[in-house]
Amino acid sequence: MRNHSGSVLLIASLAMGATGAGAQNRIDGQRPYAPELSAYGDMAVGVRTLDLVNEDQLDVLGVDPGADKPETMPTYDRELTVEVWYPAADGAEGDTTIRTYLRDGQTEIDLAGRAMRDADPAEGTYPLVLISHGWPGNRYLMSHLGENLASKGYVVASIDHNESTYRTFQVSDNYFATFGSTLVNRPRDQLFVLDRIATMSDEDGSFLNGLVDASTTGLIGYSMGGYGALVTAGGGVSEDAVKLPFGAAHDMLAVHQAGSETHEALPDPRIQTIVAFGPWGRNWNMWDAEGLSGVDVPALFIAGSMDEVSGYENGVRQIWKETTGVDRALLTFENAGHNAGAPMPVPAEALEPGVSGSDHYLDPVWDTTRMNNISQHFITAWLDWQLKGEADKESYLDLVPAANDGVWAANEDGSFKPEHTYWKGFDEGWGRGLRLEWMEAGE
Repeated sequence: MRNHSGSVLLIASLAMGATGAGAQNRIDGQRPYAPELSAYGDMAVGVRTLDLVNEDQLDVLGVDPGADKPETMPTYDRELTVEVWYPAADGAEGDTTIRTYLRDGQTEIDLAGRAMRDADPAEGTYPLVLISHGWPGNRYLMSHLGENLASKGYVVASIDHNESTYRTFQVSDNYFATFGSTLVNRPRDQLFVLDRIATMSDEDGSFLNGLVDASTTGLIGYSMGGYGALVTAGGGVSEDAVKLPFGAAHDMLAVHQAGSETHEALPDPRIQTIVAFGPWGRNWNMWDAEGLSGVDVPALFIAGSMDEVSGYENGVRQIWKETTGVDRALLTFENAGHNAGAPMPVPAEALEPGVSGSDHYLDPVWDTTRMNNISQHFITAWLDWQLKGEADKESYLDLVPAANDGVWAANEDGSFKPEHTYWKGFDEGWGRGLRLEWMEAGE
């Protein structure tokens, strides 16, 4: 068994050092008995903000659903803010505080992690990971994962999806107009950011020059971000999705319909795998089995068995079953809801009287930091295997399906007996309540 004194001392020091609300909002927590691969890597982490503009995009909010379909659809320049975590040079320095907003879109808060603002990048070239938040959300909602992966040798770009953030998702009198924008724009945003980072990786003067290998990219999405990841990876939506009464008006979502020329042209070979937390839509027939069979890269799904937003049996689990074109895994947090594994720990300000939205971060059963650690562990194994080609990491995913069924059988010296089947990387009993199931392409 591993020695956990370091983790305990870290947590204790963080708790004793917290002198205000901002200092308490740590995104880098590691619970005692966290699984092995959740630990931060050996690299320092930097973080920078990019302000990007995707020109001449379909203006979903500019279309009146109650009027006749215009002959020419309106367009606009779509602004996207992107947070980039990256391996930093040894000895780099910088501010480790993040200023952002709560779920209410009004309360400003500070988050504290390990990433240093504007730190010099490390030498070397690293795979790219894109992160796409839910509706609503923002680029910091999975910041715990962004900087954790960067410490292990990834460049991680987390997107603020305009008209889908805490500050922008109700910009129209029609509340659901921004939802229609989300349906249409998620895949386009994801691929635009991929293109821009690929360009910057070759630009003299860019901090990304030579730092990132955009030809080796993973895409991580939560909820509506997971919806976008599936569409981007080849999962064309159904006719029901195009006609959704609270979706995009005048069949604008048909650009992502299965079998359409526009959707057939969408998947990008640079995206080599996806990770989808609680992807939304199957419980609303956004896809059918034929559409989901178009997903063309290996996929890891993460869900709570009590997901009240995306559904489980008729939602995430059904998606997992129907992505038959690829090998795929499903990690389930038993009795967890929609917040399983993805959102950062609840900020202290969200728990204050009169402030709404604490349930955006919390789960009724599971501790959020523990769920974050479990996600960090499995996503590290998955991406190291899929993007870096580290074949030994597959062993962290080759498990008996239910951790509760695993047998702990250790010798006195800590080595394992032949009958040992407990989940690799977990201490005895600490995989309780988790399942990891596999289906191969064609199943």
